[in-house]
Amino acid sequence: MTTASKITLVRVFLVPLFMAALIFSLKLPALSILRWSALLIFIIASLSDFADGYIARHYNQVTDFGKFLDPLADKLLVTAAMIIFVGAGRMASWIIVIVVAREFAVTGLRLIAVENGRVIAAGWSGKIKTTCTMIGLIAMMAIPNVSAIDQIAQWVILVTTVYSGIEYFAKNWDCLNL
Repeated sequence: MTTASKITLVRVFLVPLFMAALIFSLKLPALSILRWSALLIFIIASLSDFADGYIARHYNQVTDFGKFLDPLADKLLVTAAMIIFVGAGRMASWIIVIVVAREFAVTGLRLIAVENGRVIAAGWSGKIKTTCTMIGLIAMMAIPNVSAIDQIAQWVILVTTVYSGIEYFAKNWDCLNL
């Protein structure tokens, strides 16, 4: 197993720890150490996303396993945070539906493209979406109970998600063979 894949696996294993820390921090706000623990775990996991990608490309460690696991680890981390914020009443549920729908749609588009012998690489808008999403969720954890921060984070996540989804389909519409 490559170093990049090991880093990605660590990110997957950090998700349940992150979830527990964030959930308990919301239920026990007096224990702010839990909130800071959740935030630190999320930041480490987010940075590991950039680290494993860099290592995989720079040291020629790109594998099929990594191509499968890396986006899955990202989705698990981000979706876990969003679901917890929905449960806490800090994020609108329809936003997470759009985020998840975009992920399913782009994954489906990639599968169709592969069937046609084409690989759709991650675009810049997708990388910007991921970065904005992670920063938005970090802001929501770092500055709790400030509805303006929650609103800004949600709208940035929504806009970058929708834009990147539209861009993926606009650039690769021909893969659909309509």
